[in-house]
This record gives sequence, C-alpha cells and structure tokens, in this order.
Amino acid sequence: MGDCCGCSPDVALLQAKQRRVLTIVMLVNLGSCAMMLAASLYSGSSSLLSGTLDNLGDALTYLLSLLAVGASLRAKARVALFKGLLIFAAAVAVALQIGWRLRHPGMPLFEAMGAAALANLALNGLCLWLLTPYRHGDVNMASVWECSRNDIAEGVAVVLAAVAVWAFGAGWPDLVVAVALLALFLRSAWRVLGTAWIQLRAAQ
Repeated sequence: MGDCCGCSPDVALLQAKQRRVLTIVMLVNLGSCAMMLAASLYSGSSSLLSGTLDNLGDALTYLLSLLAVGASLRAKARVALFKGLLIFAAAVAVALQIGWRLRHPGMPLFEAMGAAALANLALNGLCLWLLTPYRHGDVNMASVWECSRNDIAEGVAVVLAAVAVWAFGAGWPDLVVAVALLALFLRSAWRVLGTAWIQLRAAQ
C-alpha cells in the first residue's frame, strides 16, 4: 500500500518502528484471542466472549494498520474507516450473544473466567505500553491506540465481573459487564468512524 522510496531517513525509521510494534501487538492479540476463546467456551462467560471478539477484531485491525504504514493519508483514512466497521461488527456479535444468554440464563465458571481475564489484562497492558508512543501520530496509529486503550477497560471489567460472579454466586454480573462492553464498543466505533470520515474528506 505504498513504500518508502523517497522518504527521509527519519520517516523511514519511524515507519520501520511502527511496523515492528504493530507486528508484535498483532501476534499478542492472536494468542490472547485463542486463549480467551477456549476459556469463554469452557466457562460460559458472555463478558469473556465479548473480550475474545474484541481481541480478534484488534488482531485484524493491527494487520490492516501494518499494511497502511507508509500509505497515503487517503489510504490510511480508508483503513481507519474499516477498523471502525470491525469494532461495530464486534458490538453486534456481543449483542447477539447477550440476547442468547438472556434466553438461556446460567452462572459461568468464575475460576476459569477470572484466570483468563487476568492473563488477557496483562497482555493488553503490554500492547498499550508498546503503542503509547504513537498515540498522537497519524490517523492509522491513533486509531490503533484507541483500540488498545479499550482493551484495558475491557480487561478490567471482565476481571471485576469474575469477582462479582464469585461474590454473588450468580451470573447477572457477567451480563451487566457484557452490556457495558457493548456500549464501549459502540462508542469506540463512533469515534473511529467519525475521525476516519473527517480525514477521508480532508484528503479528497
């Protein structure tokens, strides 16, 4: 989607750093997604499944961002627009899962839920730390950082849900957190789509 021919040494170095960071966080999210998917199916947790879908969307987002490094502003804005659509798709999937759980209530296994949530939170923290230096960069890297910051809120929420399920001996805290994450996804999708649309119009 564009190369670095004609770029200054400083720009080429920045783009190489961006590619390296995006590759690392993409691989971390893929690994976390596999772990959380297994844990969510085993525990029956809606909030954990929402985190799994979020991680899968993030891995795809990081791949798109990796391809967009060094591309034109218009191409980056298009990629950011697609990222927003991915976040919105994750929100729809979470909403469908919540609806299914409301019709089939149950109590998730908080032990597996909590262990997976803590591991995921640690991995999300690593990704946010790696991406923070680029949070005020172009629309491509800024939208990636936005996704990573959401992951921290999602990770903390799922940990708290596991604690609440254990404390109350009921499954409703898991659903409450899943609904809160749904609202977070929708808000994030709105922000990313709005920024991408403005950048796309400005690049015309």
